[in-house]
Amino acid sequence: MSACFDIDMNRPSLSALLLLLLVSFDVQGDTLEQIPHLKSLPDSTDQLQQQIDSGEGNLLLGGEKLLRITKPLEIDLSKHGAVTIQAAGGVTIVMDGPGPALRFLGSHQGTASPNSFKPATWNERMPIVSGLEIIGNHPEADGIELIQTVEAIVSRVSVRWCRHGILLSDRNRNVVISDCHLYENSGIGICLNDVNLHQINVCNSHISYNRQGGIVVRDGNVRNLQVTGCDIEGNMPEDETPTETANILIDVSGSPDTRSKSVAEISITGNTIQHAANYGGKNKIEAVAPGGSNIRLAGKAIYPINTVTISGNVISDTCTNIVISHSHDVAIQGNSFFAPRYSNLHVDRSQRIVATGNTFNPRQFVRPGRIVFETSTNCVIANSTLHRFTTETGGLILRQCDGFGLNGLILSDCGSGILLSDTVNTTISNCRVARTTKPGLDVSIDRSNRKILLTGNAFEGQARIARTAIESAGE
Repeated sequence: MSACFDIDMNRPSLSALLLLLLVSFDVQGDTLEQIPHLKSLPDSTDQLQQQIDSGEGNLLLGGEKLLRITKPLEIDLSKHGAVTIQAAGGVTIVMDGPGPALRFLGSHQGTASPNSFKPATWNERMPIVSGLEIIGNHPEADGIELIQTVEAIVSRVSVRWCRHGILLSDRNRNVVISDCHLYENSGIGICLNDVNLHQINVCNSHISYNRQGGIVVRDGNVRNLQVTGCDIEGNMPEDETPTETANILIDVSGSPDTRSKSVAEISITGNTIQHAANYGGKNKIEAVAPGGSNIRLAGKAIYPINTVTISGNVISDTCTNIVISHSHDVAIQGNSFFAPRYSNLHVDRSQRIVATGNTFNPRQFVRPGRIVFETSTNCVIANSTLHRFTTETGGLILRQCDGFGLNGLILSDCGSGILLSDTVNTTISNCRVARTTKPGLDVSIDRSNRKILLTGNAFEGQARIARTAIESAGE
């Protein structure tokens, strides 16, 4: 069973397995409703596999618009070399058995460096799959799997009602996934399953309503992941089932004692990333998918996730919009945040997190909205607007932090303002807190803090500041 099968970061619970089973039953019912004659369709597995093997690995579909298979179609690149699987019209493959509908098997053992390529690997370059739809009709049906490929391109592909949409396993290099629809799968949209993978671009795609995560990286050795121009939403349970998954989940916490599994060099730019804490729940009081987030970086002390850019995104409507732990050198800038169920940003045990030029506004919702940093060092929060956070226990909270810079922040119409506890060596400058709801405080800095420098701030309401915590500008 693939590690990507886990609903959360741990092994699937009995309730999670039952949920998956129920989802698969619903999907099979939907499939029969969409394709009433599905059961009467012949099994085309052997026919299509023969076409692949006799056609030097290539397959052009289009004569029949609906094809049913019961086993993976395997494309052995070491045997066939470079291949293309494509459809000339609106072709749907129904995967009516376990495993991926299409499995590409390469032989690359090297890195992305040309010096590591063997001549045979270049003959396997750029396998392409494009222009078709894959529908699942089995609880363990997947869409596409890439194993030891180089320059694979998956484009204009739809995967629906499967378990996982696209899986990358073992080792791959220089992958492009573009213009795809990965929608309503019971597992993960794009699953990087303990894979050694450098250079992958995911762009211009819809990745939505996959119940175990949208883009999920678990362990492996991953570098250079770019996610650009996508709509990524609702990739978590659709009810009150607790979860730790995310629309984009980077998780190496399952290998805490080894440096060999690590993730770095990630760019998440220009996407809409949202849902679903505020919509669709049976109980309006409880959150949908409690614990879910839009972006979750779950690192580890021995080798933190590092060198990450999150910029120019619209991020909204999960329990916590962004969760970061055990991560270094993360830039969060130019994003618009709104409507988290509880918090916009929660960071712990991390270093050099820079959040600047962002807007935080619940819009039509009434939400706590807080920003929390805990046990972190040398971070910057700057040039951002925080509006209408309803929390009375701190809109911006630093706990056990060291070496922070808070600059140019505007907090308006919040239930409370800036709160520091057990924090040292921190500067708060050029910040404005206005119209804080009484009895909330604009700023609270108690005796547990020390070496806090305040300069150029405007606090319109009440402030509670311990003199022993404050360092003068001349010291």
